[in-house]
Amino acid sequence: MATITECREALTRLSGNLARAEGEVRGAAALDRTLSCHLTDLDTTFTGRLADGRIEVQDTHPGSPASKAQIRLRMTGDDLVALVDGRLNFAKAWASGRVSLEAGFRDLLRLRSLL
Repeated sequence: MATITECREALTRLSGNLARAEGEVRGAAALDRTLSCHLTDLDTTFTGRLADGRIEVQDTHPGSPASKAQIRLRMTGDDLVALVDGRLNFAKAWASGRVSLEAGFRDLLRLRSLL
């Protein structure tokens, strides 16, 4: 089982990947939105912002998110690490229910290029 430290490192790597992205992916990552990532197996939530093509983790909370972020992810820590490492396909994980992504309709349309 992935640790909180490994999950934070995965989010840092994901942020770096988004910052280096080009084309449609770069445009999708350029949103300025609040973000939460709830890790169900660790019962921990990372909160922060997606801004300027980067994920800025601002805090870690035990349990579910205290407030509703504009973009909300929900998955296990192992799935987060596997997604960032490229061992798990986001679209397949989302379609099967392993990963949950909630956002406004317009944000979902922009984020689809990240899938």
